[in-house]
Amino acid sequence: MSCGKNYDSGSCVIDILRDIVDAQNDVLTDCMTSCEQSIADLLGDTGGGTGLDTVPVILYCKGTCKPFKGFGSRKFDDYCNVKGSFFFRVKSVDDDGCAILELLFSERLLENNADSAEDNGCHKRFDPESPAEQNCNNLRASGICITVDLNCFCHVTCLPAVAAL
Repeated sequence: MSCGKNYDSGSCVIDILRDIVDAQNDVLTDCMTSCEQSIADLLGDTGGGTGLDTVPVILYCKGTCKPFKGFGSRKFDDYCNVKGSFFFRVKSVDDDGCAILELLFSERLLENNADSAEDNGCHKRFDPESPAEQNCNNLRASGICITVDLNCFCHVTCLPAVAAL
């Protein structure tokens, strides 16, 4: 059963994420569910030019129904500074249901280096225990990308579209 507009892979999560990628890359669609509303906002269907380029998503693992947290480290960090995030920008979705996701963080956290973030009590936000603990104000692309099998997820939550790039 498909819940995406342009795809029918048999997986709701895969279809929605493909729609998001299409909207982010091609800027075309007109839907009204939570993800569809975020896509419409990205495209400017709700009025005026938007300047938005990303629909942040939260994915939920099959079986546990718990939010998925991805981990990674930026290539240009001076040392191994692993960060975790529940918020992602979908970069691509292939025909086999694999996706490249970019971890998103608040702009303030990305501007701080690991030491200053830890000193300011912000280190916990680089490894939050739930999406509710992670700051979603002014989300920005981190340059940290991971590859996931979308067949491992049962649910996707879309946050309001943002200018993350």
